[in-house]
Order: sequence, then C-alpha cells, then structure tokens
Amino acid sequence: MLRLRFLHRALRFNFPARTSRGALAEHVAWYLHLTDDARPAAGGLGEAAPLAGLSPEYGPDFPAAVARLCERFNAGAFAAFAVAEAPGFVGPGLPSLVFALETALLDLARGGRRQLYDNAFSRGEAALPINGLVWMGDAPFMREQIRQKLAAGYRCLKLKIGSLDFATELNLLAEIRAAAGPERLTLRVDANGAFAPADAPHKLAQLAAFGIHSIEQPIAAGQPAALAELCRTSPLPIALDEELIGVEDPARQAALLDAVRPAYVVLKPTLLGGHAATRRWIALAEARGIGWWITSALESNVGLNAVAQLTGEYDVRGFAQGLGTGQLYHNNVAAPLHIGGGALRYDPAGTWELPG
Repeated sequence: MLRLRFLHRALRFNFPARTSRGALAEHVAWYLHLTDDARPAAGGLGEAAPLAGLSPEYGPDFPAAVARLCERFNAGAFAAFAVAEAPGFVGPGLPSLVFALETALLDLARGGRRQLYDNAFSRGEAALPINGLVWMGDAPFMREQIRQKLAAGYRCLKLKIGSLDFATELNLLAEIRAAAGPERLTLRVDANGAFAPADAPHKLAQLAAFGIHSIEQPIAAGQPAALAELCRTSPLPIALDEELIGVEDPARQAALLDAVRPAYVVLKPTLLGGHAATRRWIALAEARGIGWWITSALESNVGLNAVAQLTGEYDVRGFAQGLGTGQLYHNNVAAPLHIGGGALRYDPAGTWELPG
C-alpha cells in the first residue's frame, strides 16, 4: 500500500530577496514523502513551496490543505497511483501541491533516487545552461552581484528591475554593456509587473538601447488588452510570466496566447500546476511559434531538481533557463546539484538529505 506523509522546512535566505512585490527573508517549503509497503527502503519526495503574492494557494490555510491531501490519499489505500491522476486528485487552485505529488510519484516509480526522468541531465551526462540572477537591491549590491556573475562565467544575466529609480537601473545596464557586449552576454530583465501601462512604452524604448534579449511581465497581470498592445508595439521582446498563473483550462491558455501573442512564456511548474501542466504550456507555445524557458520559483533543491530534470526532457542547448536559485538559502536541502560556468549539473551518484 502507498503511504503519504508531509514534512516542512523554513528556508532562510542569504539576503533579503527583493522583488517589486517586497522582500522575502524566509520561505516555507512543504514536502510530500511517498512510500510503498512493498518497497519500504524507497521513498519518493516532492516539494510544494507556494510563494507569497504569487501562488493562489499561499496563506494560513495551506498547511491544513497539505494535511488533508495526505489524509485523503492514505484513506484511499492505493496499491498503485498513476502520475496522470495527480491533478484531478489534488483539485484546482493548488498548483504547488500538484507539482509535489507528481514529483513524489515520479521519484518513487524510479526507485526513490531523485532521478525522475531518464535523460542526459538526470544521468549526469549534460549540463543545463542557466541565467545568472541579479536580485533587486541598492545599486552597490546589484553591481557586486553583476561583477560576481560575470567573473563566474555566465553568458546570460537576468536583472530584477522596478525597485530602484529607473535612471539608476539604466545606468547599471550601461555598466554591464560597457563590460560585455551583446555578442558576449545575453541580458534579460524582469519587471514583475512594476511598470504602469502608460509609462511602459517609453521605458521599453529606453531598455531596447542596451540590446536586451527580453523583458518579463512589464505590466501587472490581468490587463490582457494593454499587454497585447505592448507585445505588438514593443521594440524588445516581451515574455509572459505572472500572466500565466491561475490559467488552468487549456482552452483559456490557448486563448490567452492567441490574444496577447508574446515572444516568450516563462514557465514555473510550481505556479502552473506541475509537470503535465508545464508540458501543455510548452506544446501550446510551440504550436504558435512562441519561445519559452523554464524557471524555478525559489524552491529548495528538491523542487529545483524536479524542475531541472523536467527541463532536461527538452533540447535547450544554448538557451539559458532560470535554474540558478539553489544557492539562495543558508539551510537548503543538501543535494548533488552543482553550478559552474553558467550551467547546472546533476550527479546521480551523489547523496541527498531528507528534509524534516
């Protein structure tokens, strides 16, 4: 019989992680640990770590939702449970729990070794290119992050913008371009919806002068007409991020992409409803000629590994993914994930910590 229990850990940031929605000092991750009485030595592990201000299930009721899920699962006395059943079993409005249950099921099915898929990344044969993430902060803090990322060999940087005055942010971009031109370094920016629709065209025009690859979510989600107009007229490519959250119906997903026509979509499995949901967004985007990349959402190494191994199912050579968040925490779950030269690697022979 399958048995499901939960664990949790309060992850502590190395620094206050600032976005346009505020600063984070701690992030609580919940873990689903799945075992099978027939194979007591193996255990599948999945992570649900909803984000304040973004995840629809974030709030004081979430711990009870985790406990209820485990109670319902165990009451079912399942001898087997298909991964495809997870979204329906968890239900709507709980995307990180779907992600966690899918991950735990995938892990247990392959022996509880945190190897969810059989691909070049999960076998340790290939690395995934990643962007270096530069967090919001005062100018000296951001400047030091940029210096460190360039020294570490990153070929793609992503800057969180929207917390400083815009002129200061433009100056930082000018400094980066003085050190590394577009032929050496790809630059992405993420506004997290910080621009007002009326101001966005002027700001996008100024950003375009620095050879920016793309900007994520320039205006706040929920303004599809304004966003569609920006995508039509912007001098630099626009990527949808927060706009995708909560859009679970495939027909609505297709309608959103058809109406807005972004250049890219940024896919966060924790926020979109898991592995299958992310694959569906990829299929919809590719059918429309829309680019995409996958990004972690401040999970611990358990969630990051799941997101990275899902990414490894696709050919992303030469196109940086957003998978560099594993070094954010003082007390991350110990895992054989390693970053070097702007790429993430996994060692299948490495050891894992069980959180709790």
